Amino acid sequence: MHGPQEHNATARPRPFDVTHRMVMAIAIPMTLAAVTTPLLGVVDTAVIGQYGRAELIGGLAIGALVFDFLLSTFNFLRSGTTGLVAQAMGRGDLKEEQAVFWRAFIIAVATGLLMLLCLPLVVKGAIWFMDPEPAIAEAMTTYVVIRMVSAPVALINYAILGLVLGRGEGVLGLALQFLLNGINIAMSITLGLLLGWGVAGVAWGTVTGETIAALVGMVIVIRKFRTAPLPGRGRIFDTAGMIRMFAVNRDIMIRSILLLTAFSFFTRASAELGPVVLAANAVLMNFFLVAGFFLDGIAAAAEQISGRAVGARYRPAFMRGAKLTFLWGVLLAACVALFFTVLGNPIVRLMTNAADVREVAAAYLPWAALTALTGLLAFHMDGVYIGATWSRDMRNMMVLSLIAFFAVLYAVKPMDNHGLWLAINFFLSIRGVTLLAMLPRRLRTEFGY
Repeated sequence: MHGPQEHNATARPRPFDVTHRMVMAIAIPMTLAAVTTPLLGVVDTAVIGQYGRAELIGGLAIGALVFDFLLSTFNFLRSGTTGLVAQAMGRGDLKEEQAVFWRAFIIAVATGLLMLLCLPLVVKGAIWFMDPEPAIAEAMTTYVVIRMVSAPVALINYAILGLVLGRGEGVLGLALQFLLNGINIAMSITLGLLLGWGVAGVAWGTVTGETIAALVGMVIVIRKFRTAPLPGRGRIFDTAGMIRMFAVNRDIMIRSILLLTAFSFFTRASAELGPVVLAANAVLMNFFLVAGFFLDGIAAAAEQISGRAVGARYRPAFMRGAKLTFLWGVLLAACVALFFTVLGNPIVRLMTNAADVREVAAAYLPWAALTALTGLLAFHMDGVYIGATWSRDMRNMMVLSLIAFFAVLYAVKPMDNHGLWLAINFFLSIRGVTLLAMLPRRLRTEFGY
């Protein structure tokens, strides 16, 4: 869904140069920010692990999974805001940059409050689905109830990061993420361990980090806005602008849910192959997640540059941005794949002491290392399409890719776990290939040639 001013083919282009430095100015900070995120889970688990009670660790793990699933579903607030802000920046429309942010802010607050109201349903649904023991359920409930307090500010942080990345301010985005994660870690250790609050302390530590980061981020954003012309209330609540934001966010949310569905079925199919295979695949899936941290930085650069180029009506910048980000993505993906191929087994041995799990993981390690390469184009095209706000195409190609995933998954069942890894790699590949195949037609529609 596109507004008339964004897609007027006769609009005057606003040329700008795309350089390697521009790409790295966004990609490097965002990669560093992504890599620090897993430290939160490690620290939280280590804090609760000091109590020596398995039920507390289990409750924390399930609680974190529940909340992470909810936030992942609403991650569209970050990506959707990035694309729309980048396009406004490309047009030189300072008022629209602010209007996009305030629309995202309003959606974040409303959605966060709705999540709070749905808290009893979330807790009951998690207990029903996970069916944990009473002690684990109690720890999980404690964590989720406290964490939900920060739902509005957590979503506001998505909107702030979307604005910052849309403007190409990767270093500021990194600083805000470091602030959030740093306070989170410090307060989780202080409250959870030193003051003996346990799971509640870890949860309140996260709430504190999210809240302070949101407050600091809002102060920075408002100060930046003071130097630019302010949009009126009518501009912020412009019907066409609100409809476009909802359409983009809706499509990205559906795409995210479908993506989670694929990986959920991968986990379910792993469980059907037995506990050892399930454990081995869970260990190996961390390799894909780490690869994703690096590829996310490249995708963030693609989002900003492609969005700005669309807003500027300048196809050369779009093409150069897509090529440079893909080039850096290939380099990073190849390095990650090589790293895991060479050092994957020692890493697996560090992650588990179970000899049978180590043996199975070693057999399927090449498949896990391959995900860095098969997932590259999917991550890259996601960045390009998010920046250009071609979200409907992302949604449709995700549906097609998920159908292909299920077809391969059930067609190769006799291959057991090799077939399962083949299916997930095929799923990653087909996502990127289908979006790439649509790109020429999209470019003709967008730029008129």
